[in-house]
Amino acid sequence: MSTDQQRQAKNDDAWLSLAADYERARAREDSLDRLVEWPAQRAALGDVSGLSVLDIGCGDGSKLAELVRAGAVDSVGIDVRDDLLSDPPSGMTLARGDISSLSEVSEIRGRRFDRILFLQSFGYAADPVVTLQAARRLLTDDGFILLTRTQPVRYALDRAEQNGTSLGEEYFASGSHSYSTGWNDQVALTKRTYTMSDLLNTFSDAGLRIERTWEPQLSPADAERYPHKAAWMNAYLGILIFRLRPLP
Repeated sequence: MSTDQQRQAKNDDAWLSLAADYERARAREDSLDRLVEWPAQRAALGDVSGLSVLDIGCGDGSKLAELVRAGAVDSVGIDVRDDLLSDPPSGMTLARGDISSLSEVSEIRGRRFDRILFLQSFGYAADPVVTLQAARRLLTDDGFILLTRTQPVRYALDRAEQNGTSLGEEYFASGSHSYSTGWNDQVALTKRTYTMSDLLNTFSDAGLRIERTWEPQLSPADAERYPHKAAWMNAYLGILIFRLRPLP
């Protein structure tokens, strides 16, 4: 088993331990997913009426269920966890599968989708280019991929604080980074370090172009209401959202 495969297996186990904690944290009134990330992701998707959606790394399936209730059809959510929604709405299928082995998921074999989502799940791919190439093959001719990733500066700042080094040193450091998510301090995730150029080159290597990019932030009202979240965002910047389409 390669180093990347070992890291992925470890992260899969960690995610299974963290899944319930994540859903509880996401439901909090001051959750950044609730305040910033999901509203921005939803806006970037636009109208999904009559469109098929594939959510890769869908968690329990709640976000996909919301899209189906908004008019998405023949949609599929994939996650490594077992405790998926027990009563998904009509027009939605949930399947257990691995982000790095999409060809093995029978529920999507031979299918094509109008929208494919990687909502903070892309970092779990053992080979990011291979995973994106597999997703690209599942797109309809006019489809796009909506992919979100944590700002790489966030992890670099984490490491600089832990190691007593500088932001620049850690931003360009190679290797892996283990960190506590805050959902459960007893469980750590390990991610491959990356720079912005690494991320952009991954997209082009997979045959994709960036159509649009967003860096969502707290609204002024929410920043005033939740100053602790505003302080976190000011330090760690949040997420990046990319709308990707196949290169000609």
